[in-house]
Amino acid sequence: LAMRLELLEGVNQSSLINDVYSSDMHSLEIALDFMQINSQHRRKIVILSDMMQTGLVPLELYKKVNALLEANDVHQLIGIGRSIASAESEISVAHEFYETTAAFIENHNPESFRDSIVLIKGARDFHFEQITELLQERTHDTVLEINLNALSHNLNFFRRRIKPTTKLMVMVKASGYGSGAYEIASLLEFNKVDYLTVAYTDEGVALRKAGVSIPIMVMNPERSSLQTLIRHKLEPEIYSFRTLENFIKELPQNQSNYPLHLKVDTGMHRLGFLPEEIHLLIEKLKDAGRLKIASVFTHLAGADDSAHDDFTHEQLAKFKTACEQLETAIGKPFLKHALNTSGILRFPNEQLDMVRLGIGLYGISPVASEQSELQPVSTLRTVISQIKNIQPGESVGYSRNFIADRNMLTATIPLGYADGLRRSLGNGKGFVLINSQKAFVVGNVCMDMIMVDVSNIHCAEGDAVEIFGTHLRLQTLAELSGTIPYEILTSVSQRVKRIYLQE
Repeated sequence: LAMRLELLEGVNQSSLINDVYSSDMHSLEIALDFMQINSQHRRKIVILSDMMQTGLVPLELYKKVNALLEANDVHQLIGIGRSIASAESEISVAHEFYETTAAFIENHNPESFRDSIVLIKGARDFHFEQITELLQERTHDTVLEINLNALSHNLNFFRRRIKPTTKLMVMVKASGYGSGAYEIASLLEFNKVDYLTVAYTDEGVALRKAGVSIPIMVMNPERSSLQTLIRHKLEPEIYSFRTLENFIKELPQNQSNYPLHLKVDTGMHRLGFLPEEIHLLIEKLKDAGRLKIASVFTHLAGADDSAHDDFTHEQLAKFKTACEQLETAIGKPFLKHALNTSGILRFPNEQLDMVRLGIGLYGISPVASEQSELQPVSTLRTVISQIKNIQPGESVGYSRNFIADRNMLTATIPLGYADGLRRSLGNGKGFVLINSQKAFVVGNVCMDMIMVDVSNIHCAEGDAVEIFGTHLRLQTLAELSGTIPYEILTSVSQRVKRIYLQE
């Protein structure tokens, strides 16, 4: 049995923390901390069994439990077992008790868990996995597991590479690179990063509504969303005179010192003010007294490749000159940042005031020599739906692109290009892992399924299949697909259930 916490999607827009393999005070404290970090719901419910072998009498034990629940703002306790019920006098949190797990299952009301986060924690003898099964939202067998311990490890690895005075901005755009924006942002806020960054206003609004309060920069503040951005205290990236003028127009007249972030284009040639436009930008800013420059930054185009180091140093020199011009003219300091994940690893002397961490947080190093220091965060896995005997001359899949030249076995896997598996992996180019062995794709990749060759693999229907993760590296799948890990991660469909694990 897995000895780890799982954050699951529950019925009626609830979230479940599955911790059904232990029940003691120390593990309860850990689980409640996990609940605090990941709670985007107002209501907190704890389903708790009798605690075994604590050495405390029930009244003393559950008085301590009640104190923990109160300290963590738990709204309701559902106690299961005779011991916990016998200590009802010590429980001040709203509560209800059941003698057995079966009694709870028979009498529970799924609607009572709506919009709540529910910690399910019990000793093994109580078989609380039945409760998890009951309250978990039904989805198909394909899941993306996100290991929060690995994510924390990677965050700390990069923190060790920067100076104590250097601030840290972290990318959570594109739903946290496919991993789940709120869950990742919540963990980052708990770990006291300085800034989060999203691509669009609606991403930032979703985080604010979920309770994330740290500063959030919006990289592409569309004009139609500026009022919403201001209302939710998000901070825009200003990269052109048009975006600056639009933002000033939308800013309330009584607003003062609203933070924004200026982007300077030093060679990426995507977005940003060109160095020769800085003088005009200064003039525009002098007339914008309601604004506060929170930071000025640039983006390095080739920091991951030593072949471009001369160009990178040119970018940094142009950026520093632009910052000096702005700071001299405005007379107020602001944060300066240029380094992305690659830059953090390769240019430690150019950290300035802040750095921006992106793909490295998710376990992918753009610098090959550092990859072994990072841990894979995401595992995409599924199960075998069906196994078929294929005779010589029979075809498999659309367009009959595969014709068997021998007796073989194929396994049908419930995952296709609608889930993020690229169609280019068909016809033997791509493979998955089944029982630690490579099973190559047979025929074309379908929208919702693939077929793989398992002729030489001992397996059965229902067996686990790894698409990428701990054993099959994401980078390998990206190389086979002719793309980069970023695209693979952000292409995993939202219909794939996300499960969050913490040891």
